[in-house]
Amino acid sequence: MEIVRKMNVPAEFLYKTIIKSVLSDIHSQTGKKVVESQLPGFEYIKTFSKNNQATVKIEEITKNESYQYRTTSNIHDFTVTYKVRPLTGENCELHYSEKMESYGYLQKLNDAFVGIIWSRLKKKRFNEMLNQIEASYSREEIESSIL
Repeated sequence: MEIVRKMNVPAEFLYKTIIKSVLSDIHSQTGKKVVESQLPGFEYIKTFSKNNQATVKIEEITKNESYQYRTTSNIHDFTVTYKVRPLTGENCELHYSEKMESYGYLQKLNDAFVGIIWSRLKKKRFNEMLNQIEASYSREEIESSIL
């Protein structure tokens, strides 16, 4: 899946929002309080359900520009990349991509079938999340102008 979208938020705000989410996920999965400078190469086990877990490794992180991680399990290798490019002081472009490699013929077939069905819903949910990020920036702007 690939999404390129102009965002009505500064690049720094979008990047900071992504990193806050990463730090929160690490804390909820490991109980560790990690700071941004510790993220390059950081690896942890993420539990998705009772019997489903994977290793998450942060492969690339460049402040206000990019973030990439890889999730590896016994059935998949899943890579997600966020690239943020400033357009103006108040706008940026997000280039989001994800690639999945499945292990085993039946798993590949299953993932292809499920991908066809769920890809539209997944894109819709991702765009809704981006809308929420833009709305949270607008609220933050209003609140800071009141103070």
